[in-house]
Amino acid sequence: MESRTFATPEDLARAGAAHIAECAARAIGARGEFVMALSGGHSPLLTWRHLATLDLDWERITLFQVDERVAPAGDPDRNLRGLVEGLVPRQPRIVAMPVDERDLDAAAAHYAELLPDLFDLIHLGLGPDGHTASLVAGDPALETTDRLVTLTDVYQGRRRMTMTYPALERTRETLWIVSGPDVGDALERLLAGDASIPAGRVRRDDALVLSDVARPDIVMDDGESPERYGGR
Repeated sequence: MESRTFATPEDLARAGAAHIAECAARAIGARGEFVMALSGGHSPLLTWRHLATLDLDWERITLFQVDERVAPAGDPDRNLRGLVEGLVPRQPRIVAMPVDERDLDAAAAHYAELLPDLFDLIHLGLGPDGHTASLVAGDPALETTDRLVTLTDVYQGRRRMTMTYPALERTRETLWIVSGPDVGDALERLLAGDASIPAGRVRRDDALVLSDVARPDIVMDDGESPERYGGR
């Protein structure tokens, strides 16, 4: 698991967008398409805005969702809303999680059928409690191995539809984008492979962690010491 730390959220977002663009160009050159799964949350929104400024072959890009809150279409809680708004004016094909269906279990099963055998890239985030995707400590979804997509219990006021660990294994590469002043401890545990947090159970090979969370044993990408940026 490779890790790079950046001085500001802006630098982090630019680096995340550049890495995704590099992966997309490589995949399109090799296989004619780029298929990626994107996690929700607020942290990656700036990355999507930077990504939208890049000159990619957008017609050959398909985006899936790693997780989504069960909320009505257009609701501010929906991850899809931030994703679509962030990628304006680009129009990649987005395969949205059907969280507004009446039968959510059937909807999750149908979404699982749409997933590719292998993603080119899966993006993940990290919460202060160590959750990733919508895999949260204590939730039955953590132990779901017979399905690629499942429903969670209520977390922060919403049930979620989320990819399971078996689905997160189906990727050529994993990209973590970690941001915020309150995730330092979770980041250290992720990098240490601490399986007691949900994020620590995700595969570690072919994984890149980009963060703006300074740690004393990591040199900033510009060569500066982390302590300059308030590193722990």
